Amino acid sequence: MVELSAAFAGDLAGQKRFLHLAGLSYDEPRTANDTELAHTAWHTYVAAKRLGQAAKRPVANILIGALAANRSGLVTRHPHDFIRWFPTLKVREPRAPSPVARHFKLGTTPTPARRCRMPDPARRPLHPPALLALAALALSTFALAAEPARLPRENLLLRRDASAATVPVRTTAEWPQRRAEIVRGMETVMGDYPGATSLRRVAIDVRVEEEIDRGTYVLRRITYQSEPGSRTPAFLCIPKAALAGNTATSATARPFPAVLCLHPTDQTTGAGVVVGLGGKPNRQYASELATRGYVTIAPAYPHLAGYAPDLPALGYASGTMKAIWDNTRALDVLESFSFVKRTAGFGAIGHSLGGHNSLYTAVFDPRITVVATSCGFDSYLDYYGGNPAVWAPTKGWCQERYMPRLLNYTGRLTAIPFDFHEILGALAPRPVFVNAPLRDTNFKWQSVDRVIAAAREVYTLYGVSTQLSVAHPDSEHDFPDAQRETAYRLLDAVLK
Repeated sequence: MVELSAAFAGDLAGQKRFLHLAGLSYDEPRTANDTELAHTAWHTYVAAKRLGQAAKRPVANILIGALAANRSGLVTRHPHDFIRWFPTLKVREPRAPSPVARHFKLGTTPTPARRCRMPDPARRPLHPPALLALAALALSTFALAAEPARLPRENLLLRRDASAATVPVRTTAEWPQRRAEIVRGMETVMGDYPGATSLRRVAIDVRVEEEIDRGTYVLRRITYQSEPGSRTPAFLCIPKAALAGNTATSATARPFPAVLCLHPTDQTTGAGVVVGLGGKPNRQYASELATRGYVTIAPAYPHLAGYAPDLPALGYASGTMKAIWDNTRALDVLESFSFVKRTAGFGAIGHSLGGHNSLYTAVFDPRITVVATSCGFDSYLDYYGGNPAVWAPTKGWCQERYMPRLLNYTGRLTAIPFDFHEILGALAPRPVFVNAPLRDTNFKWQSVDRVIAAAREVYTLYGVSTQLSVAHPDSEHDFPDAQRETAYRLLDAVLK
């Protein structure tokens, strides 16, 4: 509003008419949270400027960015003026002239019904390009409408009807309406899921970098083209019987079940942990499953162990969504092999980082028909007891490799538009096994039980309440032998 004053020669009434025709208002109230977010961003900017890493920027950009980041986003033709200081900000660039600008023709006067008083006629007239820039500038200074209040995480059997009223979910036919809202909430924080028809889904182009003989199976170090400009490294375990059967005739060949094996946090070995190439014990589930007759694939996670895709350049709002897409493409790799069984779908298993990564991926990719998750979550509300220090830049869930947009919810965690109650509910009626140790200091088992209780209502709606199960071994942040065996038996029951 203020920045437009010079373009209208201080004519407030004319500027108001212009904004009215553009469908814009400037009465959105600023909150204390807006000021606090701007405070953090201004500190970051000043520190960068003092190091010679940033050009001079007006404080107005910081105030605008904070207002927009706490709402639904910003429309601007200059996204880079904002996203560096507000990495979680959702930005849209105008793709076409605004409806107002279309009414202004070169060398003509607006019709009376749509007249907008412009600066003194003696001055240089505003031609269409200038008017478009003016409209874009006006749009850039207003945050999009605030999102509606989320539905309760503890009661999944509620949904919004066509009038946006909250009503009960009484049947499985009504559940997809609540599930769709859960997915939208996830995408609000993670960024949009590319989907089956996305241009990111290029030819998979699997390349074998190394092969190791491991007795009953071979271990291949591979890369695959997850999208244009990004190759994802992974480990692929293939039973020798599958390779031998692949040379047989189609009448005698036997397909082998397959599992997506997602690794825990490890900056040295990365995905190699799950194939026994290092790291802590009790994480080698990809290798163990291969000895049981499974084809397994273990893709690397972004920004760990040397895998460093340029997330902003690739168009990702989070490392989480990049990982989900890499995992989806890993399933495409599995589908490309004739010896892989597809009829029962695929399994997903993971510990810690891999534990929640498996759940996230399964929500978006229905080809995953069974999940085993170990030490992967508690409610966001309970994460480290709700300590505010872990809801900060570069900390916990807010790191770039996870979901930096969660910074928007600092101090108001209850407003995060999804939680693990809803993620597990969104997987119903698919079988899910949860390992939640009693002495896990990352994710508390009591919180896990509350999450399970909420999600079980959806499983009960489908008549399969026992398909969601949980174990509480007396261990720390670990995936003990007995619980891995339970997970393997569940995979066997669904996939073999």
